[in-house]
Amino acid sequence: MDRDLVALGGFVLMFVLMALRVPIGIAMGIIGVLGFGVLAGITPALNLLSNVPLSVLTDYDLAVIPMFILMGAFASHSGMSRELFAAGRAWLGHRRGGLALAAIAACGGFAAINGSSVATAATMSQVALPEMRKAGYDPGFAAGLIAAGGTLGIMIPPSVIFVLYGIMTDTDITKLFAAGVIPGILAVLFYTGVVQFIGMRNPAHMPLGERHTWPERWKSLRDLWAVMVLFLFVLGGIYMGWFTVNEGAGIGATGTLLIGILRGRLRWPEIRAALIDALRVSSAIMLIVVGAFLFGYFLTITQFTQKAVGFLVGLPVGAYGVLAIIMLGYLVLGAVMDELAMILLTVPIVFPAMMQLGFDPVWFGVIIVMAVTFGMICPPVGINVFVINSIARDITLGRIYRGTMPFIGVDVARLIILCAFPGISLWLPKLMP
Repeated sequence: MDRDLVALGGFVLMFVLMALRVPIGIAMGIIGVLGFGVLAGITPALNLLSNVPLSVLTDYDLAVIPMFILMGAFASHSGMSRELFAAGRAWLGHRRGGLALAAIAACGGFAAINGSSVATAATMSQVALPEMRKAGYDPGFAAGLIAAGGTLGIMIPPSVIFVLYGIMTDTDITKLFAAGVIPGILAVLFYTGVVQFIGMRNPAHMPLGERHTWPERWKSLRDLWAVMVLFLFVLGGIYMGWFTVNEGAGIGATGTLLIGILRGRLRWPEIRAALIDALRVSSAIMLIVVGAFLFGYFLTITQFTQKAVGFLVGLPVGAYGVLAIIMLGYLVLGAVMDELAMILLTVPIVFPAMMQLGFDPVWFGVIIVMAVTFGMICPPVGINVFVINSIARDITLGRIYRGTMPFIGVDVARLIILCAFPGISLWLPKLMP
């Protein structure tokens, strides 16, 4: 049987299952096992099904993912997100579009202690969106801003996507975290630029907020000590080499729990809710990882990956031409596929090609993460948009998507800048010992 046709049929059937709303991880796993069985026999396929989930779920390196997710869940249920937004409102609320600026700043701050884009969007939807609507902001724009701000959760470290990319490509995760800092700050600056621009063009869309006194502003900063301690100790310790990324994730989760208990913010109901939230998110991620590994074995036996790498490297468009084609491919995939699935499916194909073309693996990790963020706010999937819509039912998906469009525009500009000037991403990693 022609292996190329089997591989092509596998992709088609996988997308059909996804269109039928079969969960992505299950769709990849089903096609992976069936395809492997067609080419290698039913017994090897069943062995694959029995061995791969166990090996993935007991992989020590992957333990960092649920730990960072648990850290974010404890932070969310202990009210740290509200403190971040309150501080942003105290310092920026009196400006044109001040609450929008405060929401962006809070998304960036929460992303620094939470590695999930979806969690960032969901949390800030409950904290900032009601305040913005009460102040008279257009609901679609406010929701779109928070959906875009949520994408900071996978760019500003710690980031689950960076962890997966590092594990899959054997790239230093600490350097990946460092490489994401400046691009993450750029994203915050670009998003604030969008708010300022819209405020100048349409002042009615960006109402002025309440001016806070200086004592109120300084008090809002004092309330942020827990966020600062977590960020500086956990990420600082990882960057300084005091502990590994896995140890840092565990320390971060434990530290967030203890701080919440000592401040009286985390009692048993909040702890239980945080554990349930972390379990749900971690289970969903691990299901996708298992499915992607099963599908990856199927692609390996078809030799599709090797042929795809050879095809990309052989294109007569130069290294940056190949990069542009890959980025366009991510934009298309992002409209129909979850960001984790995109990373797990495509990195084994595009990473070897990029390395053969001479690109830096750390820099390419930043570019990959930038590319998959588009899918989180682009129609028709846009998982962040769906999350916000599930919280604010009266704001239609169409209105939220329209609200994300200005932020998608500046994200494209930021991606082009990072591609043209790799030093922006690589400056901090090069300073590390």
